[in-house]
Amino acid sequence: MFNKIFLIGRLGADPTVKYTQEGTTITNFNIATDEKWKDKNGEKVQKTEWHKITAFGKLAEICGKYLKRGSQIFLEGKVQTRNYDDKDGVKRYVTEVIAKEMLMLDKKTSGDDGSAGDDSPF
Repeated sequence: MFNKIFLIGRLGADPTVKYTQEGTTITNFNIATDEKWKDKNGEKVQKTEWHKITAFGKLAEICGKYLKRGSQIFLEGKVQTRNYDDKDGVKRYVTEVIAKEMLMLDKKTSGDDGSAGDDSPF
């Protein structure tokens, strides 16, 4: 059996960084992927899918430091569904991508505008 996903997309918002009690970094963010085609009338159609991403450890640190809203990335990971009980005791399900590898696709800049510059690990 095989569980692997590859995505190229853009972040919809800045990542959220959290830490476990043990000090492990967890970073969450959403990326959008687009699909474009022409319908039977020749009209252009675009569909956007949003993907919930979770990264752990060193990758989470890198994502939290270098990614921002609008960043374009290539992501490799696995799809995972987990459940939890909300505050009212209702069981909820979340499907997310657990990131294993990430590559920033934006051009590097050396400005101080928060973009990844020459000190980027990539």
